[in-house]
Amino acid sequence: MASSPGPERIIAIPQPGHVSLGGGLRLSLLVVPLALAALVALAQPEPRRPGAITAVGALALLWNGLVSGVRVAAQWERGVILRLGTLQGVRGPGVLYVIPILESARFLDTRTQVLNIPSQRVITRDNVPASIDSAVFFRVDDAAAAVNRIQDYRFAIAQYSQAALRDVVGGLTLDELLSERERIQEQVQTAVEAQSRQWGITIESIQLQDIELPEDLKRMMSRQASAEREKRATITKADGDRLAAENLAQAAATMAGNPIALELRTLQTIDGLGASPSNTVVLFPLELAQALSGLRPQPPSQP
Repeated sequence: MASSPGPERIIAIPQPGHVSLGGGLRLSLLVVPLALAALVALAQPEPRRPGAITAVGALALLWNGLVSGVRVAAQWERGVILRLGTLQGVRGPGVLYVIPILESARFLDTRTQVLNIPSQRVITRDNVPASIDSAVFFRVDDAAAAVNRIQDYRFAIAQYSQAALRDVVGGLTLDELLSERERIQEQVQTAVEAQSRQWGITIESIQLQDIELPEDLKRMMSRQASAEREKRATITKADGDRLAAENLAQAAATMAGNPIALELRTLQTIDGLGASPSNTVVLFPLELAQALSGLRPQPPSQP
């Protein structure tokens, strides 16, 4: 019978990068002056009106090219400016101007970003295969370095994290992999951050989301855990029986040295039995029992 598919894993999809915020501003800067210029041209006398309209059209083309360089960077964005291929610096947030044709801008998000690392097939030091899902949390601190020193920093971080994860897990046993997640995350983060700092990127954390083991190994671990729980239960019961026996021996020794305590215990037991109507209690004088025990013949002494 075919096995039912496991639960679908939810993977965070990153949002698109730069979202243009300057469209409304550019439209306003383009339409308002041209509308005023068109009104002025239409107000000209008839002989001069065609020339004025032609001048307004030429002005519109020139003005449109100039206004297209107006950009708006959000509070969390930085724009890396290149002029004829040369790095000029970082601008933003707010309104900034990019010279058309001569300059270009690439906007980077400086907020904390998350990058899903695809499931990695690793083998531990004791030759146990496992699949590990993880995620990297990082932020861009130096936008110029992230553009100038690495082609695609997101892809580079993903690849470097995969390699570091395989290296770290390969040096651990299965028990260490399952019990020391924090140490594994710190080691992988240290290895990745040592390289990412050169790209102007800070690794905030690397989280191991899921560790998938083979099904036969899961069943073996389940049986081992069950046997361990049964072992602890047996030991606990044995310790309880030993303590109970020791307490009973101490109570018997105390009652043997104090006949009154033994008689009180006997009366307490009789009182407990008499509370139930289903019990029949036959009383036998304790003094008569002690007298009869004194008449018991003594074994002959050895010559």
